[in-house]
Amino acid sequence: MLRIAIRELQRGPVETVGELTSSDPAFEGLELPLTVPVRVEGQLQTTEGDDFLWRGRIQTSARIPCRRCLVDVDCVLDREVDVLLTSDPEAADDPSVYPLPEATLQVDLTPVVREELVLHLPTYVLCREDCAGLCPECGAELNAGPCTCARSAEPA
Repeated sequence: MLRIAIRELQRGPVETVGELTSSDPAFEGLELPLTVPVRVEGQLQTTEGDDFLWRGRIQTSARIPCRRCLVDVDCVLDREVDVLLTSDPEAADDPSVYPLPEATLQVDLTPVVREELVLHLPTYVLCREDCAGLCPECGAELNAGPCTCARSAEPA
């Protein structure tokens, strides 16, 4: 449950647990190469005023191609987050605060999960530090050994 009614929060902190697949509408427009659903858990509570604090954990795994040789690399994301959500318009410019509509009846954590994934899933990975990449002429994977194209026969 990643959408929590404000009236539930008036009774005290609420446990938040849920899973989002890569096809979830929250990830529309993103090409997330997830290999498992995004697991979300935490606790949402009210703070002074009309703000909310979510302390949670986001876990998933993605398969991202190596930037040199294009071999898929499994990347694990296991991130703990402390997030402040507020409807205060003066806090809208603070990048560490997530905005809420002023007269909201529920707190939706899916935008938080979306942004945390975009910010913390790596864009570029290496399969290993000494990855040799691909031959620029024939496209052979040089980690497997030298290629046999005409370029490799030329003197250096």
